[in-house]
Amino acid sequence: MNGLRQIWIVSALNFRSLRSRLWQSLVIVAGMACVIGVLLSMLSMTVGLHQAYLNTGDPRAIFVISAGAQWETQGSIARDKARIIMNMPGVAKAADGSPIAEPGLEVGVPTLARNGARAWIILRGFGSKGGMLRPEFHLVQGRMFRPGSHELIVGIHAKERFRDVAVGDKLLLPDGAWPIVGVYATGDLRDGELFGDTETVMLSIRHKTYNSVMLRLASPDGFAAFARQLKTNPALNVDVMTMHDWNVKRSADFDRFMRIIVYGVGLLLATGALFGCFNTMYSAIAARKSEIATLRALGYGGLAVAVSVILEAGALSVAGASLGAAYAWSRYDGVIDGFGGDIFKMTVSPAMIGMALLWAVAVALLGGIVPAIRAARRPVVEALRAT
Repeated sequence: MNGLRQIWIVSALNFRSLRSRLWQSLVIVAGMACVIGVLLSMLSMTVGLHQAYLNTGDPRAIFVISAGAQWETQGSIARDKARIIMNMPGVAKAADGSPIAEPGLEVGVPTLARNGARAWIILRGFGSKGGMLRPEFHLVQGRMFRPGSHELIVGIHAKERFRDVAVGDKLLLPDGAWPIVGVYATGDLRDGELFGDTETVMLSIRHKTYNSVMLRLASPDGFAAFARQLKTNPALNVDVMTMHDWNVKRSADFDRFMRIIVYGVGLLLATGALFGCFNTMYSAIAARKSEIATLRALGYGGLAVAVSVILEAGALSVAGASLGAAYAWSRYDGVIDGFGGDIFKMTVSPAMIGMALLWAVAVALLGGIVPAIRAARRPVVEALRAT
């Protein structure tokens, strides 16, 4: 008898008998649903924040920061050095001939989260070239702050995360309460921050140096030469990179740490699901010993029996994984979340769901292979006698 036909018939009999083994089968389905649901739920935060970092800022922008700084708040660029950087040859010019560049400032401001917990919101300096360097920036409510004034604008997602940051509210800074006069959107991590006039904010927090400098080059091909100018200037001592490379750098450690935790927890849960699959398939074979013995006596090969056992384990695992993935997708995909001062959208992508289904198939193979081999190798005479 054709091998594929044997596998088809034996597998069909397996699935037809699932109703009589419903509760045992649900052990695999429920276990895998929990594993994949937890795995994707945890990954949705890690992947969402990583993507938010990579999608933040204009990819054409160049980022300059103190040598060795891992975070923007660690940077310290004096005013005279910032002027040298912004007026370097190769920097793009605006219509009035001024460089499309501005010094950067980032500071954490204490506030309250929506749930009443203490939190920090990022306040970022925004100068006269801010709109040119951030073409994605646009106001969605209220008005722009006036240069030189004690006024702020807030990102559209910050309102969902923090208290008292709507238009008309006031944020307390060292020199008094600053009113919020507008709401902006950028479509990236900046949507969870505040913008204020750079120089005025520096005076308020008594900060004497900038954290960074952001600029745009006249030609993208000029990056290597521009970076060489800055790196070889002993008076500057800075690192130069594209905005994309800076975002990759600052997200790398967090991304690596979180993935180790996520996959570590997922591995522990998967191990439990694997033993559940192992025990369930052994029980299924014991419950079907008469049927398997009869099939073997009728000429069905051990390979057909073994493959049918693995297919059953795989189908139940994939069914559970699909339920877990559906839960994670419906519950977390696109939901606004925060980590530290960053606010972002959690993500459950098709690629993540595909990975989860492959994970389920791997667990099914590992959990079903030993019971399948035992069922295939059991002598027909012994099996018939056991019936």
